[in-house]
Amino acid sequence: MQAEDVAHYLREHPQFFEDYAGMLAEVNIPHPHGGRTISLSERQMLTLREKNKLLEHKLRELLDIAHDNDALQNKLHGFMLTLFDADNLLGLQETVTGNLREMFSIPHVVLHVWKGLPPSAEVLAFTDAQLSPVCVHQAIHETGTWFGEAGPRLGSFAYIPLRDGQASTGLLILASEDGQRFYPEMGTVFLQRIAETVSAALRRYL
Repeated sequence: MQAEDVAHYLREHPQFFEDYAGMLAEVNIPHPHGGRTISLSERQMLTLREKNKLLEHKLRELLDIAHDNDALQNKLHGFMLTLFDADNLLGLQETVTGNLREMFSIPHVVLHVWKGLPPSAEVLAFTDAQLSPVCVHQAIHETGTWFGEAGPRLGSFAYIPLRDGQASTGLLILASEDGQRFYPEMGTVFLQRIAETVSAALRRYL
């Protein structure tokens, strides 16, 4: 008889455990971490403790994520409020880039507005084609040069198209030397919130 046959029999005949309850109490099995044998009831308790530890770990992870999201929401709200302080286009650009660096600890930020300074055809086509923020590990077209001397050292970028309706009005780029700060698989919900907020703030100057 194979072990699978025994397991199948026990699943199909649960009454066995009631009929031979005394025998089950006498059965000893190896301890999962070695060294001695334990009863079935002890093994079951160990299994329950291990499952509880796993559930506690997952709960802590969820709480940490919730805490981080709350902190990010508060920062985003504070960032939005600062945009009301700007009274011209240059002031708005400085407010956006400066506060993104300080409030979100983003080392490199560039805000390129098309008004008065249109981009290359390639950058314009790229921006118009994006329906949401895009995170990559290499600069798109010539945008790496927008960061000056820091450009060659940068290892990750978040491209945030700015729009007025369907037309793009500019491009906000966040960048870091850390290649994992922005990556293609990361969520972009908060980046999209920034895109919408900055786009709305720009409209009065376009």
